[in-house]
Amino acid sequence: MYGIGRTRAYSICDAAGIKPDAKIRELGDDEIEKLRTEVGKFSVEGDLRREVSMNIKRLMDLGCYRGLRHRRGLPLRGQRTKTNARTRKGPRKPIKR
Repeated sequence: MYGIGRTRAYSICDAAGIKPDAKIRELGDDEIEKLRTEVGKFSVEGDLRREVSMNIKRLMDLGCYRGLRHRRGLPLRGQRTKTNARTRKGPRKPIKR
């Protein structure tokens, strides 16, 4: 599930009083409802994706350094780009003569 990693999953299970290694088919309706209420306290899936994309769009609209780097498809956090950053920049483009 997007937005719930290992640590958050363990804390949700602990708050709901469910063993972390329990299978969904082994849980009763009341335990599943407890899980739903605990997961509902966090932003997950579509809401979280939308929130992240809106944060990136806000940076781009502001025209700040990080927004410009997003717009150009370059690394944001000070990494070197002369020789590395191929993942972010994409495949090499041939030199036209």
